[in-house]
Amino acid sequence: MSAEQQLHAFDEGQSLAMALSADIADKLRTAIETRGEAVIAVSGGSTPKRLFEALSNEALDWSRVTVTLVDERWVPDTDERSNARLVESLLLQHKAADAEFMPLYVEAATPEAGIAEVRARVGSMTQPFDVVVLGMGPDGHTASFFPGGDRLGEALDLSNTALVLPMRAPGAGEPRITFTLRELLKAQTLYLHIQGDDKRVVLDQAEQPDSQLPIASVLRHARQLDIYWCP
Repeated sequence: MSAEQQLHAFDEGQSLAMALSADIADKLRTAIETRGEAVIAVSGGSTPKRLFEALSNEALDWSRVTVTLVDERWVPDTDERSNARLVESLLLQHKAADAEFMPLYVEAATPEAGIAEVRARVGSMTQPFDVVVLGMGPDGHTASFFPGGDRLGEALDLSNTALVLPMRAPGAGEPRITFTLRELLKAQTLYLHIQGDDKRVVLDQAEQPDSQLPIASVLRHARQLDIYWCP
């Protein structure tokens, strides 16, 4: 692991969530003190549930925070698989209820049909993001950078100036929309939050020089990356 990457290992998920929550809160406070606002992009799935609950209780001026998603399934927030639904139910509660939420889904039949509206929406946010929290699947995907994705090459291309792209892949389930790697790597602070011995094995594989796993692109190009892991 390079000097730009730091591994924070914990015995179990709750202690990890509390530590990561506290560190994120510090970064958001610093951004608010410096610029008067803060922007954070988070990931969905099952891993960040305890993190969201912890973060929702952090004391800071949430009215100055904008929350968005790293990626999203193309489903409304009434769908149980919606990442927005997860954020609304677990993160935008308690003290964090005052935060502004910027979802990636719009009412259109497909992400391709809605992409112009989404790009206008996310383009209105202050960038680069202050905090980005990535996750990782057992197939090595992060955000919606899935192996076999129809626009994976575009999404990982650091010369691509698009903010977001549609993505379809065999392992993705629904069509998706995702921020591009270039945008995520611009973050002031970039985290990778993973749990499970299996994920640690995948991470080790991604660190190999010849790895084709999508997460390997993050490991190779991030100027800094804090990895939070527990079994």
